[in-house]
Amino acid sequence: MPINTITGFQGAQAQRSGESSQAHVSRSEPAVHQQETGTPSTVDTVSLTDTSVKLRSLENEIAALPVVDSQRVEDVRQSVESGDYNADSKGIARSMVETELGLLNG
Repeated sequence: MPINTITGFQGAQAQRSGESSQAHVSRSEPAVHQQETGTPSTVDTVSLTDTSVKLRSLENEIAALPVVDSQRVEDVRQSVESGDYNADSKGIARSMVETELGLLNG
């Protein structure tokens, strides 16, 4: 399927403008040696923006972070076992309500 029908732009090239980093998608016609040898008739290229590269890097960093703060879990476990853990039930309830309200209000 031709790239220009995917992007909705007419012509051989499509560009996203108005941003400091630009995405560039192009399609070039085959060279003479490609026509003679029967290799693919067109070449599609995609250039990623600096922003997309940074986002990918951040995504990888976040994925590498632990889901649970192991040290915090260990500290709470030891406090519970020693009987020193005091739960602030009003604070917990307030946080739960705030979280639910935040989810409802988007």
